[in-house]
Amino acid sequence: MHLRLLAGLSALMCAVSVFAQTPGAPAVPSQPTVFEFKDGDRLVLLGNTVFEREQRYGAFEPRLDLALGELKVSVRNLAWSGDTVFGHARSYFGPPEEGLQRLSVHLEMLKPTVVMLCYGSELAFERLGGMPDFLSGYRRLIDLIRAKSPGVRVIIVTPPPLETLAPPLPELGTENGNLSSLRDALRKFAGLQNAYFIDWFELMGGLPKPGRTAKPLTENGVHYTREGYEKLALKLVEGLGLKVPDAPSPALESLRRAVIAKDTLFFNRWRPQNETYLFGFRKHEQGQNAKEIPMFDPLIVQGDEAIQKLKAEALAQSRRP
Repeated sequence: MHLRLLAGLSALMCAVSVFAQTPGAPAVPSQPTVFEFKDGDRLVLLGNTVFEREQRYGAFEPRLDLALGELKVSVRNLAWSGDTVFGHARSYFGPPEEGLQRLSVHLEMLKPTVVMLCYGSELAFERLGGMPDFLSGYRRLIDLIRAKSPGVRVIIVTPPPLETLAPPLPELGTENGNLSSLRDALRKFAGLQNAYFIDWFELMGGLPKPGRTAKPLTENGVHYTREGYEKLALKLVEGLGLKVPDAPSPALESLRRAVIAKDTLFFNRWRPQNETYLFGFRKHEQGQNAKEIPMFDPLIVQGDEAIQKLKAEALAQSRRP
């Protein structure tokens, strides 16, 4: 037990030292308290399961839209369940490099001005020995994003806490300790990358007390429920330094449904279920249908327009904080 603890601490110190500044270099400046969005920004969500499943619930974008008031920001969810900074899940049948190449194509298509990333939840279960490689991979991923979208502003978000539920589900105290250490490393890393940092781990309650979670927000300790995503969304907006106006529930629900409809169209645009037949090694069978995929684009734009209209109606009924 002591050996594992020492190994974990050694790996964490090694990870931080990889990105430490040279002696005499100026300290990393503190970040502003509010992330500054600009009218017309194109925000891309990039990460693994916690971001991908957001599109099921449509919790974040409506609250962000309302918090931004008159500013118009489009949101595209490029997250992929089980993905890593190396592109493992996106690679399909090939090596991780294939996943990053696929991501490059999508970044060129979307041309984001803001990218919000949430990676690293796998380290909760893989211990801290992989931290140096993870941070090196994260840095290369950000370099790729900046190469494809010059001038892009980067937001780094920590994974939220896990929950300990009733047996036979496991107790996750050790795993949350790993996420807490990951958070500390990501805070330093974000500063060195000139990225805005959101401590989602702490905003969602921080390191949980030992024992079973009294009021669970997850299905299984890991994957959040709809109620969980509503809290995640509010805390994520809070982490951006913004406040969500008190919109009436019917108006917020209409906005949420419009967001889900738009996200569904976009998901089918960038990740069609029969992609192997359309673009892959079986495209000789149905590749002629690939021309239909860009036909989603005007429908997605119409979805954005519907969201903005509903947002204006919700703001008219809201009490600004």
